[in-house]
Amino acid sequence: MATTHQLTPSRLHHPSASSAARVRATASLAHPHLLSRRLRLAAPDSRSPSLSQRHGRRGAMSVRSSLIDPDGGALVELVAPPDRVPALRAEAEAEALPRVRLAPVDLQWAHVLAEGWASPLRGFMREHEYLQSLHFNCVRLPDGSLVNMSLPIVLAIGDADKEQIGGKPDVALQGPDGGVVAILRRVEIYPHNKEERIARTFGTTAPGLPYVDEAIASAGNWLIGGDLEVLEPIKYNDGLDHYRLSPRQLRNEFDKRGADAVFAFQLRNPVHNGHALLMNDTRRRLLEMGYKNPILLLHPLGGFTKADDVPLPVRMEQHSKVLEDGVLDPETTIVSIFPSPMHYAGPTEVQWHAKARINAGANFYIVGRDPAGMGHPTEKRDLYNPDHGKKVLSMAPGLEKLNILPFKVAAYDTVAKEMAFFDPSRSQDFLFISGTKMRTFAKNGENPPDGFMCPGGWKVLVDYYNSLQAEEATPVPV
Repeated sequence: MATTHQLTPSRLHHPSASSAARVRATASLAHPHLLSRRLRLAAPDSRSPSLSQRHGRRGAMSVRSSLIDPDGGALVELVAPPDRVPALRAEAEAEALPRVRLAPVDLQWAHVLAEGWASPLRGFMREHEYLQSLHFNCVRLPDGSLVNMSLPIVLAIGDADKEQIGGKPDVALQGPDGGVVAILRRVEIYPHNKEERIARTFGTTAPGLPYVDEAIASAGNWLIGGDLEVLEPIKYNDGLDHYRLSPRQLRNEFDKRGADAVFAFQLRNPVHNGHALLMNDTRRRLLEMGYKNPILLLHPLGGFTKADDVPLPVRMEQHSKVLEDGVLDPETTIVSIFPSPMHYAGPTEVQWHAKARINAGANFYIVGRDPAGMGHPTEKRDLYNPDHGKKVLSMAPGLEKLNILPFKVAAYDTVAKEMAFFDPSRSQDFLFISGTKMRTFAKNGENPPDGFMCPGGWKVLVDYYNSLQAEEATPVPV
């Protein structure tokens, strides 16, 4: 169901790196009833120095708009400097270095790791990191602190690969086209228990889970972890690479725009006016709280998605029309592609989506109904409880420094003829337009109710579904 959600009233607090704040965070882990206190917003406090000011006092003074430090304190970027690339390429092309071919989803995860979205990971997980992620949804750093890491970021290999590697410490990783993209160093190979991984990640082993079918079921029986060294920035040459801003590039852009708050909106669907209502209302509330220039990070997922989702190029064209039509303000909005594949793992995956945006510099994260969820693959029901995603985010270890923005339901108001926040006292006036119904409108060439989506954005979807129908109607040569 394509519902959206309104920001609920919240008590104000100021995020602090003080020892008292760390004590409260530790206490909340020990006493779950304290976790609900984190479901609130952070307002600027003129009496306290900003995070960038405090940071500046420790070293060189710097103005930094991103109000949150990367996990582990610094971005872990794994792309080699240009002057090192020739030597790495020569090493990778040596016959003595074993090679492993990456599947397209593996390449997307290498991209995620290379740019620091998964900081402080330094490569595909070794077994101790994998087990912590799988069983605890977080990883403990050498200093004893925890960072959230709810999805295992692993590389599977087959028996033949394992035998070829033998006891060699380093492995060259080839992209799907055969070219060497990285070297994995000081490797560790350990068993890939697929059933355990699927059950713990998805909460079910039901058949038909899209990511399982794409990337786990047919994968090898072994996992290989190690430190990753990527030869060059990963590009897809699909006309969209200019949208793929790394965490460092995003932080620089926030600085250029003078942001004093960054709020991220994760989505994998076209933007309708209900989404825009949430984003614009969030900015209004942040301004009311005292922020001067909150910047929206509109951050569509760009990796693997299931077959019936709207493809990335179509979504990006639709998003651009939303800005062109003035539904969102281009001056206060940054549209960028998040390179991660999609698991559809509900409350487990939404933690990853939030954690990755910390590394990009966002200090507010919008969460609504059933984030990262999907319909059950074999039964007519939601796979996950629609409310559990936002509840889990408010309690998740390692996300204490991120401000979670929960929302109430919004739908189409048939009286006002626009997307509006749901009013239970006149529930009969509201129409819930599910993603399935939206796609049916577009496929049949029907227009949704006025005010559901901007005309330019809707035309993009209609054109896309018309092209699909034309392809289906074209005879296949025998």
